[in-house]
Amino acid sequence: MRSFNYPAVWVICIALMSPMASNTVIAQSTAKIDSIVALVDDDVILRSELDIAIKGIIDRIRQQGGDLPPESLLEKQVLERLIIRRLQLVRAFQTGIRISDDEIDQSLLMLAEQNKISLMQLRQVIEADGEDFTEFRQNLGEEMMTERLRQRVVNSMDPITETEIDILLASESFNSGEYNISHILIGMREGSTPQQIAETQTKANNIYEQLKEGLDFASAAISYSSSQEALEGGLVGWRDLNSVPVAFSDAIKNMRAGQITTPIRSAGGFHIIKVNDYRERSQVMATEFHAQHIMVETNELIGPRQAMEQIRDIHKQLIDGADFAELAREFSDDVTSANLGGDMGWFMPQSYGERMAQTLSAMQDGEISEPFQTESGWHIIERLGMREKDVTVDSLRNAARNNLQQQKMDIELEKFLQEMRDEAFVETRLDS
Repeated sequence: MRSFNYPAVWVICIALMSPMASNTVIAQSTAKIDSIVALVDDDVILRSELDIAIKGIIDRIRQQGGDLPPESLLEKQVLERLIIRRLQLVRAFQTGIRISDDEIDQSLLMLAEQNKISLMQLRQVIEADGEDFTEFRQNLGEEMMTERLRQRVVNSMDPITETEIDILLASESFNSGEYNISHILIGMREGSTPQQIAETQTKANNIYEQLKEGLDFASAAISYSSSQEALEGGLVGWRDLNSVPVAFSDAIKNMRAGQITTPIRSAGGFHIIKVNDYRERSQVMATEFHAQHIMVETNELIGPRQAMEQIRDIHKQLIDGADFAELAREFSDDVTSANLGGDMGWFMPQSYGERMAQTLSAMQDGEISEPFQTESGWHIIERLGMREKDVTVDSLRNAARNNLQQQKMDIELEKFLQEMRDEAFVETRLDS
């Protein structure tokens, strides 16, 4: 079976099947009557949905070589993730978030390109993995909806100020390197009684003792953690000390790879952190391109097909020897470069999207691309040059900004999801 790379944002969308997938299961199953495992406001989650989601998680754990947690614990964890997912979908729909077929098609195309295969081959790979492509497509659209909902939460945060960045850059901890960490959260609700807090702490201490005795951290996270990354084995990834709460940074700053912290108390519960790896900050070099560009924008007046025909005609003129700059001034809808004859100056390719970056990286200086499409329209670029630039200072400043944003985002998203869960009517029926 072919190894397949999914963007991080879609990992759970592949493992946790669509809430609507159960309709197909019910229609195809004559041997077993489906049952309800959870009531979520006015909706239900069916046993068939839970079974599909659990199978996806188990397959991923086995592919990664991890230890499987007890079935009952995995069942509860996956059901809770399905509940949170369902609540997010309902909230997204209620607040007017919609994902068009064109947006889903574009995401599928990008996924195929990232794996260097065609859209048809993408479908074959998905179906070879036992997925129904129609359900995969629907599930992808729903994951895009929840991602857009979470982005609204992030956008509502107060912006990071330049003063905050300066203070962080001047701090000793910012220049201390980066830690690859995993995380287990034994959560408790706001306003918990002293007895509930003590019970949560006892549970966290028991898990910590099991970890010291050899329990696999990823398996423990899947079994017990209530954090967003629980079903990914608790993996958080690379973080600067300033992108995590102070209590966390104080605990891990002198730790070595493989070590774990004792349970750390916070308002949300008790946390256990594992340091997977450490790296020093180093000089950062970036590839920049110099290019010129022609774009035919798609809008209400010019549809994708008409834009494609226009860009093909322009491309033919270029191949026949027409001057790129003259055609850019006459036809390009890119307002920032058209008057300059399409000259984009020197830039890092990611600033114009993944498709532009991939196209430029595959070209040689002086080469004119074939027409290609992005969300904004159809494009032709001519690569004029490439260079390596030291962007360490800019990179550090961006890293500081991202760390501050990440810290705030983690807090706001956790708060948002917990409030949404607390406000909803949820009744689980796993025992039955």
